[in-house]
Amino acid sequence: MQSRAFGTGLLILALAGLAGCAGGGSGDVPAPRQVADPALCGADRMAHLTGGPATALPGDEVNGPLRLIRPGDMVTEDFNPARLNVTLNAQDHIISLTCG
Repeated sequence: MQSRAFGTGLLILALAGLAGCAGGGSGDVPAPRQVADPALCGADRMAHLTGGPATALPGDEVNGPLRLIRPGDMVTEDFNPARLNVTLNAQDHIISLTCG
């Protein structure tokens, strides 16, 4: 019976140690997001489209890569200041236009 209690105690200590590692260790503060000048990808020229439908995006005016980001989409964290990121809501209306 004592060996079972000892094994359970070790398991609890091991799990407690792992829980301490799960947060990342640096106070759980996210890394600062890089921000690019809106002129680099054309976000400044298209700011007036915010609130409108995604179909209003002028495909011929986008000079670099374009990324449409819908709710629940997985997004890579690579930074490309020439890429136009268009964040959409569930109705495919533009929430924001950013470079990166």
